[in-house]
Amino acid sequence: MKDAKIILVHGAFADGSGWGDVIFLLEQRGFDVTAVQNPLTSFSDDVATTRRVVDAQTGPVILVGHSYGGAVITTAALDRANVKALVYIAAFGPDADENLQALLEKYPSKIGSALVPDAAGFLYIDKKRFAEVFAADVSARDLSILSSAQKPINSQTFGQKYDTPAWKNIPSWYLVANEDQAINPDLQRMFAGRMGATTRDVKSSHVPFVSNPEAVADIIAAAADAVSTRAAAG
Repeated sequence: MKDAKIILVHGAFADGSGWGDVIFLLEQRGFDVTAVQNPLTSFSDDVATTRRVVDAQTGPVILVGHSYGGAVITTAALDRANVKALVYIAAFGPDADENLQALLEKYPSKIGSALVPDAAGFLYIDKKRFAEVFAADVSARDLSILSSAQKPINSQTFGQKYDTPAWKNIPSWYLVANEDQAINPDLQRMFAGRMGATTRDVKSSHVPFVSNPEAVADIIAAAADAVSTRAAAG
């Protein structure tokens, strides 16, 4: 078993089971993997849930976030000395005082017009548009499951303002999904460039962990190996 522990943090409209193929591939490479199940009830709830998982680990942690999960890991890693690398998978990487709504308005995508609220103000993606904006390149079976098992997010989360980001002090990796219709690929590249991340591109919709799990596993393993090499050299 490799020393680094991999923690996977899902975004909105998904849950930890979406990482299934990536978990299998990473475990085949000898990694210990945990997928967080965030409630998506509030940003503070999601950070607290993620931190509980981080704090339960022994040894170095590679913290991975998809989509909104990138915003979660950006804060959850603060003051956590065991987090040695951050990996963003088509994810938000906000800076201090930014919010997701403003970023999405500056870098438009199709996601905004496809969201529908429930009676409590939690947001889903309209099932009729789920493939178009979220998962255009997955199998019919996976599309059926993903669209029907959506985990809604509290709409107030999109107005959340962020504090100092952990990526300023923790080495970062970024996988850009270059056919993403939910987070504009230009926004992804902005995040990656600003954080000085080691960056790779993949031909994918917003869910490369389903459509291209090998590419996702590869960049996570690369981050873990880089951290281990650095520690060994030190």
